[in-house]
Amino acid sequence: MKVLLIHSHYGSPPATYADHIAAGRLSVIRERDLSVDDLAGAGGLITTNHLDQIGFMHYAEAVRAFLARGGRWFFNGHILRPFVEGLGNYVPLDRPKRADLVLTRLNSHPVFDGIDQSSLEENRGVAGFYGRGHNPLPEGGLAVNGIGPQMRPVDWEWSLPTGGRIFSHAGNDLGSMTGERGLVLADRIVEWAEAGAK
Repeated sequence: MKVLLIHSHYGSPPATYADHIAAGRLSVIRERDLSVDDLAGAGGLITTNHLDQIGFMHYAEAVRAFLARGGRWFFNGHILRPFVEGLGNYVPLDRPKRADLVLTRLNSHPVFDGIDQSSLEENRGVAGFYGRGHNPLPEGGLAVNGIGPQMRPVDWEWSLPTGGRIFSHAGNDLGSMTGERGLVLADRIVEWAEAGAK
């Protein structure tokens, strides 16, 4: 089954996904054109931090069905409308200083294998682009990367009791990051999502 990238803003999809789109591994649909049938035909789903979460609640039942059949959802951004039981709303860092933006690998994960997490802390010398808070870790979830001294789970993966998996990145889109590291992450995000509902 295909991996669906929901494109939620103007312009072209992120260039880091271009090869996957050209190869037919990734189907792109603008959020305004999304239908329940699109979700029914997908095995993997990638959403960006531009997702209209209020509007996306219209698809909550279709998303639950997608997950129940073993689908994988790579979610970028702040959870403000819990689509699935067990999810909680985003918790921002309180007036973060540089030390609060330090990243720590908590558990291995195929999206990040071989990547030094600290190398993702800054973009052009500025910290905070990776994330400035966390989506609460669901019961039974696996914390992948922590942020700050408390190592709050900025990245986690959850195998839902009802089926399927959600990967949450509580920051800017990982697949849109530029440069060599960003390209590696985009490739691995697609590979992770492709493993859903096979």
